Amino acid sequence: MELAFIPSPSRGVLYLGPIPLRGYAFCIIIGVFVAVWLGNKRWIARGGRAGTVADIAVWAVPFGLVGGRLYHVITDYELYFSEGRDWVDAFKIWEGGLGIWGAIALGALGAWIGCRRRGIPMPAYADAVAPGIAFAQAIGRWGNWFNQELYGKPTDLPWALEITSSSDGRVPGTYHPTFLYESLWCIGVALLVIWADRRFRLGHGRAFALYVAAYCAGRGWIEYMRVDDAHHILGVRLNVWTAILVFLLAVTYLVLSSKKRPGREDVVEPGADASGGETGSAESADAADKADRAEGAGEDDEPADEAEADGARNEAGSGKKT
Repeated sequence: MELAFIPSPSRGVLYLGPIPLRGYAFCIIIGVFVAVWLGNKRWIARGGRAGTVADIAVWAVPFGLVGGRLYHVITDYELYFSEGRDWVDAFKIWEGGLGIWGAIALGALGAWIGCRRRGIPMPAYADAVAPGIAFAQAIGRWGNWFNQELYGKPTDLPWALEITSSSDGRVPGTYHPTFLYESLWCIGVALLVIWADRRFRLGHGRAFALYVAAYCAGRGWIEYMRVDDAHHILGVRLNVWTAILVFLLAVTYLVLSSKKRPGREDVVEPGADASGGETGSAESADAADKADRAEGAGEDDEPADEAEADGARNEAGSGKKT
């Protein structure tokens, strides 16, 4: 009897003439666009300007890609620098191999540089983009499906993933689709962060910390299911230990931050209002002009006119940007 399974694509790249169109790269690019789009909506809702998230992403995304690749190459160096391997392959990012831990670490450095240039608090920016990053990871994991990589233990479950490639030590068969498990988990993490942020008004980096903790909780058991080669410490995969350590750090930050800085930031981007635009400069100019006219007319008038001029000045002052 034919068993049900999830088929793998026959190939992970299509050619438009001489131009290769790689499924892995498409998944990464689509994930980035989703993260920036959602992050922009959340940033505006928090009182920031439209476009700020994209401007900072120009720093964060390249740093994140470099960091993700570095982590992968360092932790799986034998794939590129052992006997019979070509070290040039370490630069072929389109063939797969991005470590989320390195991507988040160096991506955060890039975001910090962008935030510093704009005078924006980094924790507030991180809170805004956290769910988008989780959605981006959910989309990016489908790149592993195109490359037939990072699957789990053999299984005959109806949702098993069929592996047809025999290159790089693969054994054709049906396996747990760990890429799908992690994709679904990341979607759940994104929805959790959005709900918790609305319910508890998380601020000062706590929404981002919740994303990190929730992702690590899922990554731990999903990583444990994988059968691809990995370094082990005390019989446990390196990435499982990393997930445990990062989870503890994220939870510690959540607890300490909620005690030290409760609530949410009042201002996330100086000079922007809740709609993402400039504050009421037109109203301020009209009020100031009114004050000037009242003051000029009041030079030879009754004291009552002077009071009117003072009131106009107060109106002008109330309309200035803060």
